[in-house]
Amino acid sequence: DVQLQASGGGLVQAGGSLRLSCAASGFTGDDYAIGWFRQAPGKEREGVSCFDYSDGYTYYSGSVKGRFTISSDNAKNTVYLQMNSLKPEDTAVYYCAAGSRALVLPSLCHGMDSWGEGTLVTVSS
Repeated sequence: DVQLQASGGGLVQAGGSLRLSCAASGFTGDDYAIGWFRQAPGKEREGVSCFDYSDGYTYYSGSVKGRFTISSDNAKNTVYLQMNSLKPEDTAVYYCAAGSRALVLPSLCHGMDSWGEGTLVTVSS
């Protein structure tokens, strides 16, 4: 079974940075995608950034493009989300997700079927 564990959330002032980590296990091969999603209070969950290991496609939502960077350390089976220039509107619970049949393009990220526990990011103004 795929297991995902997100960490690294916390409280930061606007303009600051945080790096989230997602420890992943249970994958076989490289034919899967992994990504970060978030859900703010009273709002629907949205995709933040995703990466497809099979073809290298990367997705960033318009609201984070240029500020957030997704990366991976394959030796550690860990995916990171570096978040810079944080804004109060980035406040949310952030989730790590993965899928062997997910679709990742520069314009979308869809179809994750394994989800980890969330980590709370709070950006104060």
